[in-house]
Amino acid sequence: MPSEHRHSGTLYVVATPLGNLDDITLRAIKTLANSEAIACEDTRRASILLRHLGITGKQLVSYHDFNEPAAISRIARLLEEGLDVSLITDAGTPVISDPGYLMVRTLREKGFTVLPIPGPSALTAALSVCPLPVSSFLFAGFLPHKKGRQSRLEYLSSLGMTFVLYESPYRIKKLLDELTAHLPDAEIFIAREMTKIHEEYLAGTVENIKEQLPDEKIRGEFVVVVHPANSKNTGKNTLPNKYEQHADHH
Repeated sequence: MPSEHRHSGTLYVVATPLGNLDDITLRAIKTLANSEAIACEDTRRASILLRHLGITGKQLVSYHDFNEPAAISRIARLLEEGLDVSLITDAGTPVISDPGYLMVRTLREKGFTVLPIPGPSALTAALSVCPLPVSSFLFAGFLPHKKGRQSRLEYLSSLGMTFVLYESPYRIKKLLDELTAHLPDAEIFIAREMTKIHEEYLAGTVENIKEQLPDEKIRGEFVVVVHPANSKNTGKNTLPNKYEQHADHH
């Protein structure tokens, strides 16, 4: 994007780092620098990233599940003035199990241009190092916390194919217990704290993983890949009895 960039009233959906702030594309940096405003989940976290990138003087618009209508109206007014706006999430790619869907849909319906600026995604990052067959899979995002959780798991378990979930540190052990009940023979892979100093990757049976997780408080959100024993998506990959990788970089 050249320095003489002219604003055109475009919404850019910008992928930002999962943890390591160096994981951002040159195009994303230029887009953020050239945008008049930045819509973000948490203005404090956005400010940390912008300071790291040396970007200052941006109008930050708080955008989350609880203020969507008002925030979308504000962004639409900026776009109507011919100004560019970047939409970012706390980490990774917006809209993918993060706020942004309603904004993208509403602004497209209003005739505004919405463009992606690709980059980090927890989903694809985890799959890229997963030792299970993932040539095809179902991404189910976060499960409901309470109502509908068990029926959703029953449905996923009945498909006979690899599926991927996001889970919080507060419910990861509950999820493993649920997988034991629904898919006791499944092979699973979990990724935690990706790109951060304590990133961790574990694979094996559900019981293997339960034994390896610490008893103390667990931190970081999880990507969980579940490969049912009866899955037709076998590919050429095979999973050793126990697979574990700990990062020692950064």
